Order: sequence, then C-alpha cells, then structure tokens
Amino acid sequence: MNQPLIVRGAPQEYECHEGAWQQLSAHLERRQLKKVLILHGKKSWQAVQNFLPNLTDFSVHYEYYGGECTDAHAQVFVDMIKKEHFEVVVAIGGGKVLDTGKLASIRAQVPVFCLPTLAATCAAYASLSVVYNEDGSMDRYDIFPVSNALVLIEPRVILESPIELMVAGIGDTLAKWYEGISIIEQIEEKPIEITVAEFAAKQCQVVLLRDSQAALAAMEKNELNQAFLNVVETNILLAGMVGGFGDEYGRTAGAHSIHDALTILPQSHQQLHGNKVAYGVLVQLVMENKWQELEELLPFYDELHLPKSLAAMEMTLTAEEITAVAKRAVLPDETIHMMRGTITAEKVAAAMNNLEEYMADKKLL
Repeated sequence: MNQPLIVRGAPQEYECHEGAWQQLSAHLERRQLKKVLILHGKKSWQAVQNFLPNLTDFSVHYEYYGGECTDAHAQVFVDMIKKEHFEVVVAIGGGKVLDTGKLASIRAQVPVFCLPTLAATCAAYASLSVVYNEDGSMDRYDIFPVSNALVLIEPRVILESPIELMVAGIGDTLAKWYEGISIIEQIEEKPIEITVAEFAAKQCQVVLLRDSQAALAAMEKNELNQAFLNVVETNILLAGMVGGFGDEYGRTAGAHSIHDALTILPQSHQQLHGNKVAYGVLVQLVMENKWQELEELLPFYDELHLPKSLAAMEMTLTAEEITAVAKRAVLPDETIHMMRGTITAEKVAAAMNNLEEYMADKKLL
C-alpha cells in the first residue's frame, strides 16, 4: 500500500424506509435551515413531487440541474447559492443530479441532502462527484472532504422508476466486487478499513446474484418485497461503503476505466453508465485471464440482459476506435493501473477483441 488511506465511510445521516421523504421538513427544522435550493431532473421530477412534504414553512427555490454534471453547470448553482444566500442544497434525482448538487454544495460550502429517484449508482451515499466534459465524455471524479449531510431513500419512488435503470445499477454495483478484489488481493496485510471494504464488496456480489431477479419482479408488479429493498440498499449503501472504507484500494479498477474510455465515443452515450461498466467487468476479467469467473457470470448477465459485448450494445468499433478507447483507458490517472501488473493500451485492446471473438464464437452475443 503506497497511497494513504482516508475513510469516508458514510453520510452524516441516512434513512431508507417508506415515508422517508416526508421527513425532509423535520430534518431541515432540526438543522435550522430555512433557505433551500432544490435541484431536480425533468422526467423524474414530474413523477416524484407527490412524495415530498409540504415545504411552505421554508423559502424554497426549484431549479433544473442542467442535464449533465459539468463544472459550468455546477458554477451556475454556486453563484446562485452565494447570491441568494441559500443554506442547503437538496438534490432530487438520478446520479448526475446528485453529483451536480454535491459539487455545487462543496464549492459553495453549504450542506447537501441527497434524495435519489433511482438505485442506479451509489451517488446518494458517496462523497464524490463524477464530472463530465461539455461533449459528454467523462473528465474526472472529485472526492470531497465533507460527507453528504443527509440521504433519504423512499423505496416506493425507486419501485416506480424504470426497470432498465435498476438493471444498470445492478451492473454498476456488481463491479464493486470484481474491481475491489482485483486491488485488495494484492495487499498482504490488510488493515481493518480494507477488510470492511472487502466485506461490503463481497456482499454486493452475494446479494445481487441472489436477489436481483426477485427485486425486478417486484418492480414489474409494483409491490415492495425484501429482495427489492436489499438490492436498493446494496446499490446505494453497500456500494458506497466499498469506496468509503477502501478509498483508492476499494473504489474502481479496470471496469470503470473501460467505461470512462468508452465515453469518448459519441455512440456510447446512448448506453447507460451501469451497462458500460458491466461490459467493462468482462473486459477486466479477460485481462486477468479469469475465464472461469467470466463464464460463471454469463447466466446472470443473460437473466438481466446486461451487455456481454460491444455488439450487444450495438457498438461496431473500428480498429482505430478500439485503439483510441484502449489508449484512453490507460491514461496515467486511470484506476485500471490499480490492477496487478503493467497495464498497457495493447493489453486493453487485445482483451476487448478477445471478448468480442469469444462471444461470437460461442454465439453468446
């Protein structure tokens, strides 16, 4: 372990239960926060307003977050917070809404409340934001020294969210184990923090492989069940714990670097984040020569319709595009270098090609 390990274990407060959003006003009152900036999405905002409490006792301003978490969008809200003297940001929506709220709140030095409308990422839990360039390509992620002040998860909001977004969240969260263990297995003497991260990562795998089908069935029937709650909290809480306790040793490795690299291709923007990460898991396993683990995952991918290849994502890449993606994946600051050995663009390109050939030969596309 050559890098210092900083634990950012949890938000300051976290609730997940029916009626959780109704507690928003009580949390504002306890903190004596009166001027509230609410950032929200578009489609989700129309669907979830009825879950919120009456906020007439507060001075509330509502703003659409802008469609992407970029420095420019965040700065608009930083300026707004400072000019209007807002005391708290309440971010309501998917990961990019939450990341924008977190980025703006940190820069403006006010607390942020996260109310996720999806269980597609651990954005509500994690004290970091994934920041994109204006062209839609991924730029970086900023890690913050301050935890999210509050997370409120209303299961019925997520129950009514699009199933394909939950599936993408499962793909993204499943990567926590495969990426985490590729780093952790290199550590000879694991400190307690890493042990906690490893436990959380393993539970991500165990819970998702066990409960995902029942959770998705619950969404189809619009009926809460324990499997659904387990998957929601795995995608948000357990996933957030992996990086929260493991820091750079438990956050991301090859799969997310593959995702980041794919974002340089405009045709990848139609694919959900978690789907690209799920594909990246398979590329990483090929790079590690873990073919048996890859094969063991394929039935689960089939059940959830997670992509097993570029072809499955309707992405036909030229040799030049694969080379460009591979080079982007191995930039010096990419987490793919947390994997064992020396990772080169040639190795990444070979793994991508080998995976495509394997799936085509087996007719598993």
